[in-house]
Amino acid sequence: MDVLDKPLRLPFSKRGITLRHALMHSAYWLLITGFFIYEKRYLIYKASMPYFVACVTGRIVLLIIIAYLNLQYFLPRYLLRKRYGAYFTVIILSVIGYLTAQSLFDFYLYGYVVGPMRNSNLVEALSYNFFSTLWYLGLMLALKLSMDWYGQQLIIQRITVEKLNAEVNFLRAQVNPHFLFNILNNLYALTLKKSELAPDVVLKLSEMMEYMLYDSTDEKVPLEKEIGYLNNYIELERLRFNSEAAIDLNINAALNGYEIAPLLLLPLVENAFKHGLGKLTKIGWLKIDIGLEQSTLEVTVENAKPLSAVSKSKGGIGLDNLRKRLDLLYPGRHMLQLEDRKDTFWVKLMIEL
Repeated sequence: MDVLDKPLRLPFSKRGITLRHALMHSAYWLLITGFFIYEKRYLIYKASMPYFVACVTGRIVLLIIIAYLNLQYFLPRYLLRKRYGAYFTVIILSVIGYLTAQSLFDFYLYGYVVGPMRNSNLVEALSYNFFSTLWYLGLMLALKLSMDWYGQQLIIQRITVEKLNAEVNFLRAQVNPHFLFNILNNLYALTLKKSELAPDVVLKLSEMMEYMLYDSTDEKVPLEKEIGYLNNYIELERLRFNSEAAIDLNINAALNGYEIAPLLLLPLVENAFKHGLGKLTKIGWLKIDIGLEQSTLEVTVENAKPLSAVSKSKGGIGLDNLRKRLDLLYPGRHMLQLEDRKDTFWVKLMIEL
């Protein structure tokens, strides 16, 4: 948990507040106090320092009392329970209490201490204090609503991340049964022939399982590991198509030193095999280009597809999940383009690592 999100217990209240919110409230009142100090600084010369301190302190303390009575007591007890009449009644009474105390002090300060009685106008003091009170209460309420909205957005984002992680874990746990079935069949055929390719197939499958079970649970993984996993997947899929499909993987970059969120690249290639080459009745092709320029990863995948294929490739679970993960993990730092053409499907992904 972030130290700023550590919960704090409020005195005389069952409600809590985070350290982040406490700092924001403190900053707000420091700003208001600074404004009053600047506005009333002339009192130091006109009425002496004690009156200046009393004026600023009294006003701030009264505003704090009325503000937190509203936020911590009146708002949850009346307004949120739709007791609008009771809420506006207590608000008006609390404002009247503030106006009475503050205006009487102002009347005394400006009428007797600063200048003669004729320079003080009680109606003017009441009017000034009434509108300034509403202004500062409105600012305080806006601050609270803004922080509540921010907190709700964090909760929504956390829930979304957890949901996406659950989906990723689900996809990770359910290794494509068709993929495994084909690999094991090919492996069986290779062992019958006592082919030298059999150990290599076992090794690649083992590396894929290790990556899915262990490495992919990390927040980020080395880019070369992610692409190594992708390469193993492609090599194992080659066994399924033998020489019947032209599958090209081109890596034009030095990958060392960069990291990426795991399992972001596989959906692009898996989609090409599932909805492209896997559906073709004739010889197909798949081309994958991976480049890296100034910490921006660029992956382009293009594959042949049946002419009669509908646009399932645009809405599969893998690509849909990929879009959501990119929005959360790389907001404003990625671009995903899909083009469903007549006999080909084209995807381009760019990520600022």
